[in-house]
Amino acid sequence: MKAREASLITGFLDALASERGASANTLAAYAHDLEDYVAFLGPRGGLLKTAAEDVRAYLAACGAQGLKASSLARRLSAIRQLHKFLYAEGFRRDDPTLAIEGPRRARPLPKVLTVKDVDRLIATASEGLDAAERPFRERLAAARTACLIELIYGSGLRVSEALSLPAASARSKDPFLHLKGKGGRERLAPVSDCARSAIGAYRALLAETGAAASPWLFPAMSASGHMSRQAFARDLKTAAAAAGLPAARVSPHVLRHAFASHLVQNGADLRVVQDLLGHADISTTQIYTHVLDERAKAMVRDLHPLNDENAD
Repeated sequence: MKAREASLITGFLDALASERGASANTLAAYAHDLEDYVAFLGPRGGLLKTAAEDVRAYLAACGAQGLKASSLARRLSAIRQLHKFLYAEGFRRDDPTLAIEGPRRARPLPKVLTVKDVDRLIATASEGLDAAERPFRERLAAARTACLIELIYGSGLRVSEALSLPAASARSKDPFLHLKGKGGRERLAPVSDCARSAIGAYRALLAETGAAASPWLFPAMSASGHMSRQAFARDLKTAAAAAGLPAARVSPHVLRHAFASHLVQNGADLRVVQDLLGHADISTTQIYTHVLDERAKAMVRDLHPLNDENAD
């Protein structure tokens, strides 16, 4: 990559980080995609001379390599934003991506656990917390897993938000947690009585370890100082297996999906669910309208007077 083009991409990534609060993972993914794009453009004149035909040719080449529609859409998004940046900053007088259509892709429906599934999962994770004959380490791990399930399912937290909660979380009678989510956006998340009780039970066992004070509610010997997502995902799948649930159906993100789906199923407004989840755009929350679709079908089936089963 030429020094000039490397400098332009660096400037774009810096803008993403400072103006939009893009995460390190997002920046790394964009950098990888744009390096590949610029390498393709090399014989075609580079970034400042790119035409719409060049962008289409690049996407066609990626498709020929077997990239899925979702991966192509992500690359096109990065390319669009880069050219928008170059136009806005005066490096180019046009944006060659304006006429480019993205690949069509169906958005997959989220995996959803039933309320009974979640109840069984929590009950299984909480079994034997007071059993003196059970090794203390196992009791502490079980209490932590049960606590995290209650928080993610009961409050709709992202797993990263739950694991990085400060040690003082939910100590007061404040019914909300103060969170800083994606892009640095702040929001309030409700704390249910069940979650508060689970936090209390876990915190009591944690205090018995006599470990040095940690700034985190879920401390661990890791680079971050708190439990990792991989470690919790492993513990969650162990609890799911013990509860008789297929491990493939259970993950931290599935618990967050269950929180949203069950709210919508019970009549919650999508805008409220959007705020609770911390989604920047309502279109992200609209994936949960599949619940409304199923409820509407059930209402027509059960209540419409022309349904044969309801006819006199």
